[in-house]
Amino acid sequence: MPDIAIVPAPRELTLHEGRWTTADPVGEAVRDVVENLDATEYRIEITTEGARLTAGSEDALRHAETTYAQLVEAAEPVEDGKVAVPLAHVADAPRFGWRGMMLDVARHFMPKEFVLKIIDVLALHRLNVLHFHLTDDQGWRVEIEAYPRLTEVGAWRDHTMVGRMSHGQTEFEYDGTRHGGFYTKDELREIVAYAAERGITVVPEIDLPGHMQAAIAAYPELGNHPDRQLTVRPYWGISEDVLNVNDATVEFVKTVLREVLEIFPSPYVHLGGDECPSVQWAESDEAQKRQAELGLDEPGQLQGWFTAQVAEVLAEEGRRLVGWDEMVETDCPKDAVIMAWRSAQRGVVAAKAGHEVVMAPCESVYFDYYQGDPETEPLAIGGNIPLEKVYDFEPVPAELSEEEKALIVGTQCQIWTEYMEGPEQVGYMLLPRLSAFAERAWGSPKVSYDEFLGRLRPHLARIEKLGVNYRPL
Repeated sequence: MPDIAIVPAPRELTLHEGRWTTADPVGEAVRDVVENLDATEYRIEITTEGARLTAGSEDALRHAETTYAQLVEAAEPVEDGKVAVPLAHVADAPRFGWRGMMLDVARHFMPKEFVLKIIDVLALHRLNVLHFHLTDDQGWRVEIEAYPRLTEVGAWRDHTMVGRMSHGQTEFEYDGTRHGGFYTKDELREIVAYAAERGITVVPEIDLPGHMQAAIAAYPELGNHPDRQLTVRPYWGISEDVLNVNDATVEFVKTVLREVLEIFPSPYVHLGGDECPSVQWAESDEAQKRQAELGLDEPGQLQGWFTAQVAEVLAEEGRRLVGWDEMVETDCPKDAVIMAWRSAQRGVVAAKAGHEVVMAPCESVYFDYYQGDPETEPLAIGGNIPLEKVYDFEPVPAELSEEEKALIVGTQCQIWTEYMEGPEQVGYMLLPRLSAFAERAWGSPKVSYDEFLGRLRPHLARIEKLGVNYRPL
């Protein structure tokens, strides 16, 4: 039997003796969307008479095509320019509906062409969500016509800190290089369309009410100290400069979100909600007045109120709110999808509170962590997540009840780019860890790590063909 290097591995693959001899295995394969399969399922049958791909939907048929292309690579040349394709049966469907990757383009801007390559990488691995982290303290990357200074000012920082940031650090060395960039609406629509053609949904993130220093630098009246002119933050960490809770700022965010919804047809929109210090709200007379009006016990509770106000725009358009797991602690809308990042246990808490959950725990699927000896690896934020640890990741916590397990709707890996200046660094940190993650997201049969490596080695040539860098095995 030939070696079949399919990544992620299908749920069921059976090879038979014999071959189908043909000059054009791709062109001669029959393809059908059929009613007797559930929407996510597909089948591949290769007999001596030919190949047939059937699926329950167009998206599932795309997955069949991807798997079939990898099967055909095992064909051997015979006479007259023909090839002999191994006979096979594949029955497959994904474990989760949300199989995603988050790309942070706020800390370091990534060219549109590279984003398109990342979408190709996701499609190769039968992943279906690109979570696009478009705004943060260090940069605003989406054109908003109502507020042009968001990109005129907020998309650019004068310089960037050098080296790894340590806890409590207040003095920095800078590189002296202006950094920035943003995507026009037309460029974002191109990205969305390119992804849709490949069965991938682009979920935009506008992180709020924290992680907003770039926006406040552009429009100081959004902050709690409107007479203070901030810069776009040139170093990492958590900024205490968060949005104020005035009615005008709520309306500002609603206007921004309406423009974002026009660009992105995704049923989900991510509003961040992580790492929002309430220090300035505690000191602000206006925030204290708002807190008293609402009958809240502490300033931090203003975050839940603020999020609920701006999320009304999503509800008006029939979109679902997604937020990082801190949202569970802020009395967020009950239908919010929670992305568990601080630990797998945060996903347990969210599921037990009745939320749908996307598992994205930092200890398993944060690909800005080291993947080898820090002495020989590129500078990273810390931690250590080698390839084998990703392969061993289990997205559904065992302590959940069956009803609670059903609330785990997906899983996602993250690329935060504080220490990744461009595409080469992103590729090195992402791949091939993404390949191992895809196995767990798809629900591939969990076999030995060595068997996975045996399929992964030839799979790297496919990644190389897409023009994306990766860390050699």
